[in-house]
Amino acid sequence: MVKLFWAANTISSASAIALNEGGVHWEGVEVDFSAAEQTKPEFLAINPKGRVPALSTPEGILTETGAILEYIGATMVPELVPADPLQTARMRELMYYLTTTMHVNHAHRKRGYRWAREESSFEDMRSMVTENMNAGCAFLEDRIVGPFFFGDQMTLADCWAFPVLRFLPGDGVEIEDYPNLAAMKAALYARSSVKAIVEMGMVK
Repeated sequence: MVKLFWAANTISSASAIALNEGGVHWEGVEVDFSAAEQTKPEFLAINPKGRVPALSTPEGILTETGAILEYIGATMVPELVPADPLQTARMRELMYYLTTTMHVNHAHRKRGYRWAREESSFEDMRSMVTENMNAGCAFLEDRIVGPFFFGDQMTLADCWAFPVLRFLPGDGVEIEDYPNLAAMKAALYARSSVKAIVEMGMVK
């Protein structure tokens, strides 16, 4: 059985949704950020970076959402990966944009200490978050066939989009300004895979 180490309201939900989409039997282990469990030796033995998610597999432990999702798609839930090579590449294009651009832009709101030391620098980064996240939403809006990125069939990119869409209210973005993204968010919340993680408290 695979074991997913997760924390509430984090990018961990992307991996959990992917597992649920395939009906995979998995065990969840909550890492309580409020108690700084991610900094304790027990968790650092799982992931020395002190971050979630981490996926324990029969072959070993994986970290980083991209690697975890690729593993899930390759070994357990192949239906989340398009059959067409070009579509697969476009799926990955979206995934990398979500992580290297939108997730980083979101992190500038609360985690400026990763890039700077001066409070004035943190404030400057925070001041750009809403503008940058809106730019990201505008980019994604035009790439949604509907309700998901490639139509009715979910892919790994849609799993990854879920937590990013949840970031938007706190980042000052009105999702209603982006009808395709709003429809995607509603369609995701209607999935049993998402309802299951809501019930377990992974998203609040």
